[in-house]
Amino acid sequence: MFSGFTNKTAEKLLLDAGAYFKDFDVETDTFATAVTSGKLLGATRGGGQFSAIPEIRNIEIDGPKGKPKNLQVIDGWEVKMTVNLVEISKETLADALAASDIDTTDVDYDVITAKPTIESIDYKDNITYVGKLSGSEEPVIIQIYNALNKNGLTLQPQHKNEAVLALEYEAHFDAETLEEVPFKIYYPKLGA
Repeated sequence: MFSGFTNKTAEKLLLDAGAYFKDFDVETDTFATAVTSGKLLGATRGGGQFSAIPEIRNIEIDGPKGKPKNLQVIDGWEVKMTVNLVEISKETLADALAASDIDTTDVDYDVITAKPTIESIDYKDNITYVGKLSGSEEPVIIQIYNALNKNGLTLQPQHKNEAVLALEYEAHFDAETLEEVPFKIYYPKLGA
């Protein structure tokens, strides 16, 4: 029988939905400290999704009948992280609007309003996924940087069901570090 299953397979499984955070600091935060400090986005239904897709261009050369090796260049990256939140807060509603303000001066309500322009403060330093790897005590951590939800706000409350707020954060390059693709994956070292 041919199979990819080995005695190491059980150590390399990414388990469960994980958790999503805003402005998680890999150097200082742990799961517990990030939850305590209010960085957790909230409970999810349907987890989320991370994608990092390069835009690859083939350099055209006369002669070859196909695409020659080593004649491809990366023209750009599309980096996104989707979070399907069932726990909805004023902060996540504001994030969904991309450019918004929260006015807390009203006695009964926090009032969220959309802004007509996107400012630097509207970008999140990072959106972070923290998940369990079966063979490690350390989590897998995936971060996207300079994140902004560009899909807007859509809520669909339903009878006998909870609304799910789908936030699709897109990463953006920083003008100071244009050579750095705006994401990192921290994969724990496993025993030999």
